[in-house]
Amino acid sequence: MFEVLIEKIGYALKNLTNKGKLTEKDIDEGLRQIRLALLEADVHFKAVKYFLDRVKERALNAAVLESLTPGQQIIKIVNEELTDILGREPVKLNTSGKPPTIVMLVGLQGSGKTTTAVKLAAYLKKSGQFPLLVAADTRRPAAIDQISVLGKQQDIPVYTEYDVDSPVKICRNAMKKAAELSATVVILDTQGRLHIDEELMKELKDIKSSLHPAETLLVVDAMIGQDAVNVAGEFHSNIDLTGLILTKIDGDARGGAALSIKYVTGIPVKFVGTGEKSSALELFYPDRMASRILGMGDMLSLIEKTEQNFSEQQAKKLQQKIRKNELDLDDFLSQLKQLKSMGPLSQVMQMVPGMSKLPANALDGSEEGYMKRIEAIILSMTPVERQNPDIINGSRRKRIARGSGTEVKDVNRLLNQFSQLKKFTKMASNGKMPKNFMSMMR
Repeated sequence: MFEVLIEKIGYALKNLTNKGKLTEKDIDEGLRQIRLALLEADVHFKAVKYFLDRVKERALNAAVLESLTPGQQIIKIVNEELTDILGREPVKLNTSGKPPTIVMLVGLQGSGKTTTAVKLAAYLKKSGQFPLLVAADTRRPAAIDQISVLGKQQDIPVYTEYDVDSPVKICRNAMKKAAELSATVVILDTQGRLHIDEELMKELKDIKSSLHPAETLLVVDAMIGQDAVNVAGEFHSNIDLTGLILTKIDGDARGGAALSIKYVTGIPVKFVGTGEKSSALELFYPDRMASRILGMGDMLSLIEKTEQNFSEQQAKKLQQKIRKNELDLDDFLSQLKQLKSMGPLSQVMQMVPGMSKLPANALDGSEEGYMKRIEAIILSMTPVERQNPDIINGSRRKRIARGSGTEVKDVNRLLNQFSQLKKFTKMASNGKMPKNFMSMMR
């Protein structure tokens, strides 16, 4: 996610933090590098200009230039201004005074609207709501079948009518079904088009004027960059959007749409799609996204993901072991498997401060290959070796390498990483966090 942006902004800020004192010339050069990074990332020029003007105005303040750590002050300013561009505060869904709350999803074909409707329903269901999905896309072949199958997989009811061509009529009839089921939220999956046209907008206006949804959310593909901003502007001028859902953000190496869309259109981003799983929909937090872009991690999102995937009993057991410094390689393997269940390892690592800047080859190949190699090495050890890795001498390492189909250097690397992890957890449990976590993992 945003790989190019993270790398280039990180380089510019590193050059500033490496200087003991900053001059106006230093700041201008740093901002020039950031400007190039933002424009290459397809960020809208208006957003770039506003952002850089704000950063420069604040950076030239005497309190910053005369500070003992001017570079860190600049990073703080950049972080705050990035957060401001992204929307400052998270914006939650509007709710109706009297249930059900109607959420109308709109968007072009290929944006992921139907799968997002199911993800949103699953998200709301997990938070205690009772959602009803409505298959109102009668134009796209198999759209009704798709949402029916996906809804069934998540045990979420879907209202369908195969013999009715009018989306407005389908939506009206769905409200009767919602009343029967006592649904608290109704999510309308409306028709999409390959491009915006008058027929599409008329249909959406008719649905909106008939049902008066509390939310009209545009689902837009983050990977189309500036076009996402243009699409949002067109929809907003026609049907008055209340929010945006950016999909495929995990595949967006540039980040132009995420950084531009709120500033240019004024419409808040409410959710982001971060993968294919039904759980891969997150509430959009501007401050957390700014931290990720600056390579500072996103520990709050990581904690929330962990809570969703770890049972309370597992967490307590692990916490006790960490406090007593009794972690063994069985625990290490177990935690790696849990991390894998939270999504791609590269995404999870982006949330850990410092880890987002790992080189592309840090995992020595594919994530799947990395996980399999680690598992093979640990399972080739005896139970005693897994519980007490300190006894693994040279001859044992050769045996483990042969048994796992790896090389001795792979075994050495794993044991070294585990040793560093134990040092880190011991320091953390004593309240002594290392100043440079990455230096411990080398």
